[in-house]
Amino acid sequence: MTSKSTLRIRTLIIVFGLFTLPQICFTQSADQKEIRKESHIYSDTLGMDIFYPVASSSEKRPVLIYVHGGGFGAGTRDHPSHLEFCEHFAKKGWVTATISYHLTMKGKSFSCDQPKANKVATFNTVAGNIHQSVAYLLQRQKQFNIDPHRIVLIGSSAGAEAALHAIYCEDTREGILPESFRYAGVISMAGALLDEKMITAENVVPTQMFHGTCDQLVPYASAPHHYCSPEDVGYLNLAGSFTLSERLKALNTGSYLVTDCSGGHEWSGHPIKPQYIHHIEDFLEKDVLNGEGRQIRHQYNTGRYECTLGEDYCK
Repeated sequence: MTSKSTLRIRTLIIVFGLFTLPQICFTQSADQKEIRKESHIYSDTLGMDIFYPVASSSEKRPVLIYVHGGGFGAGTRDHPSHLEFCEHFAKKGWVTATISYHLTMKGKSFSCDQPKANKVATFNTVAGNIHQSVAYLLQRQKQFNIDPHRIVLIGSSAGAEAALHAIYCEDTREGILPESFRYAGVISMAGALLDEKMITAENVVPTQMFHGTCDQLVPYASAPHHYCSPEDVGYLNLAGSFTLSERLKALNTGSYLVTDCSGGHEWSGHPIKPQYIHHIEDFLEKDVLNGEGRQIRHQYNTGRYECTLGEDYCK
């Protein structure tokens, strides 16, 4: 997850000190706002890279936490695209962080041969890690000038599944976050929930989703994870972005769905690219910060895959 040199540094920190000084560097944005980056250990060996504006502000800053993908067995928080994404929104006044989490499936399959119970346990473990990173930031909210009522999660693929479960499986935060704590929103890039009914009128938050209709790993609507067969030990039905959007619509609350007709799992990474990031900017400004609660459906037709769907989602 990190370079060998970084691992050596963190090992020394763990051995020689209970409290660590963060690694700090500075960058300069196009509009001349100075951005500071700090690397912290938020729980045992799990790290996070935090970006925030240096300039003082009387208004507390919203928070955006990025959870990487990789099938819960691979991926790193410090991929250049993740760092660029965090810096992009720090320049817009957000406190941003990209986090590591326990790769419980490292060296293992997360497909049809992985028992269903292990998959569910993995969702819950990583959701717990997300809450731990939030608890760490809440403990330092004065240091980073954080608004504890405006904390948003964004996840890619496995990270999106974990982020959605962190938001909508409230048991995962027990003993980690205060009972009164409430997230301000979630952005899912090719993610899914175990059951759309986990979203209720009481726990719903502004939710944005990106998905290709022909995603063969995480279903666009309702289908088995990795499209496993019922006889497989890893058979696990999931509610994908379209199904979640329908649930949000039924609850008469805001939802923002971006669909790529015939698109695949590449939408786990597309939304943070320059040509698509405006959707995230739009959602964060209008639906999270301004509370407009819109129901948005945007369709692209850039997909190149063929798949058989029970319904035409791209009428």
